[in-house]
Amino acid sequence: MTKEAGHEVSRHSVVVEEQGALAIIRLNRPKERNPLSVVTLTELDAAFSTLAAHEKIKAIIFTGAGDIFASGANIRELQALTPATAREFAERGQRLFQKISDARQLTIAAINGYCMGGGLDLALACAVRCAATAAVLAHPGARFGIITGWGGTQRLHRLVGTARAIEMFTTTRRLNAREALEIGLVDLLEDSALEGALRIAHSQCGAEYAPEDGGTTS
Repeated sequence: MTKEAGHEVSRHSVVVEEQGALAIIRLNRPKERNPLSVVTLTELDAAFSTLAAHEKIKAIIFTGAGDIFASGANIRELQALTPATAREFAERGQRLFQKISDARQLTIAAINGYCMGGGLDLALACAVRCAATAAVLAHPGARFGIITGWGGTQRLHRLVGTARAIEMFTTTRRLNAREALEIGLVDLLEDSALEGALRIAHSQCGAEYAPEDGGTTS
């Protein structure tokens, strides 16, 4: 760990905080807008797989550092893909997000800010989505001539309906948190998405987190 502006900053793209029956997975590249790069996907898969295998863990919360939940795939990495590597990259994200969707634990996306593209696919894979009132959600891929390959095309329309899903994909329009709540894209709005997610975890499965008592961080 290093120190920056009075806070601990991990060299890892993903940081895990675990206490009792609850775990928080935090995307930790705010200066880069928390992209779901190859490195981040690898760390995210390893962290989630480890937690999902623990019998004691009842709830897993995903959130982002800073004011960004996740900004999706790294554009530079996408530009370097070939047809073969693009398929592998898409399947990697699909496998991970399906693993999250199928988890026995309660999975909650604490959408603390911008939630774009693959980041929205991550949130869609969770059982519950709690958004900060300042959150912004969108699928901007069409502006780059691409569409998400991580399951969003299948999950989004189940939540908001086919017409709204098509509109989001084709227009790339950004939704504010209130709009997202109104169409059923998120389940709850809170000033602090993480605090809202913690309350959900406690109310639904009794999982509690008390940082002042010294939860473990890795």
